[in-house]
Amino acid sequence: MTTSTYTVEGMTCGHCVHAVTEEVSAIPGVTGVNVTLQGGALEVTSEGPVDFDRIVEAVAEAGNYSVV
Repeated sequence: MTTSTYTVEGMTCGHCVHAVTEEVSAIPGVTGVNVTLQGGALEVTSEGPVDFDRIVEAVAEAGNYSVV
């Protein structure tokens, strides 16, 4: 298992958290996602390393958010 932490900018509400969680959870190999609105923390647990670009793409698909 691999756990990686990222920071997401642009989230303003619970809907944002849900959208990011849903999109990142759909990435193959991801087994857990924890998103915190305050501070924009995104913690991803997966079977192995997940390509950073795939995380960025999933977050962007969730809405007008970016990974920094």
